[in-house]
Amino acid sequence: MLKALLYCFTALFLAAAAFAQTDSASNSTAADTVKSPSVSTKIPSKDTLSEKLRPISIPLIEESLVIDGRPDERSWQNASVFRDFYQTSPGNNTAPSKPTEVLVMYDNLDLYIAFKCWDEKDKIRATVARRDNVFGEDNVRVWLDTFYDRRRAYVLGFNPLGIQQDGIYTEGQGADFSVDIVMESKGVIEDWGWSVEVKIPFKSLRYAGGKGRNWGFNAARNIDRFNDEFDQWLPDDRDVSGFLIKHGQITGLDEIRYERTLEVVPSITVSESGRRVRTIPQSQLTPDSIDPGRFVNEPVEQDLGVTLKYTLSPNVTLDAAINPDFAEIEADAPVVTANQRFPIFFTEKRPFFLEGQEIFNSPLRIFHSRTIVDPDVALKLSGKSGRNSFGFLVASDNAPGNFAEEERNDPGIRPRVDEFLDKNASFAVARLKRDFGKENEVGFFGTYRTFPEQKNFVGGFDGRFKLSSSLTSQFQVVGTNSRRCFFNPEFEPTLAPEQAQRNREICGGGNFGGVTVFGSPFSQYRTGNGIGYTANLDYTTDTQGWFFEATGRSSDYRADVGFTRRTNTNSAFFFHRTSTKSNEKGKLIRLNWGKFTGIDYDWAGRIQSFNAGSNVNFSLQGNIFFSIEGGAAF
Repeated sequence: MLKALLYCFTALFLAAAAFAQTDSASNSTAADTVKSPSVSTKIPSKDTLSEKLRPISIPLIEESLVIDGRPDERSWQNASVFRDFYQTSPGNNTAPSKPTEVLVMYDNLDLYIAFKCWDEKDKIRATVARRDNVFGEDNVRVWLDTFYDRRRAYVLGFNPLGIQQDGIYTEGQGADFSVDIVMESKGVIEDWGWSVEVKIPFKSLRYAGGKGRNWGFNAARNIDRFNDEFDQWLPDDRDVSGFLIKHGQITGLDEIRYERTLEVVPSITVSESGRRVRTIPQSQLTPDSIDPGRFVNEPVEQDLGVTLKYTLSPNVTLDAAINPDFAEIEADAPVVTANQRFPIFFTEKRPFFLEGQEIFNSPLRIFHSRTIVDPDVALKLSGKSGRNSFGFLVASDNAPGNFAEEERNDPGIRPRVDEFLDKNASFAVARLKRDFGKENEVGFFGTYRTFPEQKNFVGGFDGRFKLSSSLTSQFQVVGTNSRRCFFNPEFEPTLAPEQAQRNREICGGGNFGGVTVFGSPFSQYRTGNGIGYTANLDYTTDTQGWFFEATGRSSDYRADVGFTRRTNTNSAFFFHRTSTKSNEKGKLIRLNWGKFTGIDYDWAGRIQSFNAGSNVNFSLQGNIFFSIEGGAAF
């Protein structure tokens, strides 16, 4: 009996040990699957590439997922998998240093993307970075060309902790990261590497709705320590100009449930401020006088406003604002200038103006939304239908007529500003673009602004053309018509006293309360017509490239709704590049030799500036970049 019990106990022990070994082996296999993925770090075969060039169907799932950074839910097993990446920098479509997988699926409301990046845990570079500041460390990114027009796409990037960098990439202009997409992401660092999960609501995107639609798609991984290595799902042909044209396609997004959304953001601001005010009017101050001033507490003020966003369709959005409050917007970083003669450009950060911003961009910047400072009311309609992109905006801005109390009460200033006091500037903007062919487009742009003693209209055409696989061209030509005061330093008041008197009365002059002041005789109130133009040619291959651009604005050119650094100027610029083939394993990875020259001259043919020079850039191992530049300028 004892022997029988001993035999049974021994059999149970051996069975348990065998089960434990089997379970341990199973767990080890699962772990090894994570540590040693089925994807390889070899160059994908031609058959693999041909499969990638066909549209990849994205599966539909029924349940929503919890975004925790680990794509281990059962639903991910059914996702479309994008693997077998190419190293496109510093290598030229060579094998990547580390394997990467991207998983994509969707439900009726959201698009789900997961990244699995195998790496040594202690060598991963990741920080708790600010949003839109993760591309300087290890990161992954994806491009979604939601209209599949190969002209613009959402670019969404994430570091190993899931911190986001998002924007819109426009062909020929690059990426604009001022746009913020509402989405959810989280990343985790594991022993085998790192992973990121992303949930993107379709209502956060603008896309062409309907069944059977394809989206342009590409994914990439950036490994910072390997000479800023860049790996892409699809290869990059350096002899072909353009970026989005080289991307693949995804399909199967037929069950998206579109939701019309109305976003209402009310605001109320209550403020009470105190400030030091003058006791002596500014116009009466002399070099020897001292104004002691006094401190005044102003009455409590309240400011009500509301901003609305309504999606008429997946591809058309209506924005409206009534006395919007932009107090939560990040302030501009200070800029130190020395001998700065021309205005400084600051990017737009206000959400109302960011919607559809890429539609309103153009080479000459004839529309810059920051010229609308403090709108009482604004309305904007933007979107794309088929091959046509459009944007319309109207606004009434109270900032030009909003003068401080000191200016209102100063007898030396009030006569000059009385006719502008509490008046609003009116804005109207119309933008139309038409795509034709694979990579060509033409457009019309018109702007209008009116204010007492000021009227400005700008209208013109622009376009971008793909002349060959390596050569592109872009142009814009606009005409301006303005009724305003134009400064004329060559005017001689003694030769035309009547005109000089009229100039003094209108341009900077005025009267109020029996007090009359006069402006400068050198500013003449008249109608001025101007022209602005820009055109370029861009030729790019792996080892050669050149770029030529000519730009000009006449002396009477005015774009009051846009941004203009200088008028009465023309410029011509030429750049030529010679490069070696990339050798990602060599001590010298790549060498670029550039030669450039440029000239600026006014419309009378007088040279304003000239420069010529050359530079040599070395890319070495260990993320070492060395550059030498020399030249002459005057």
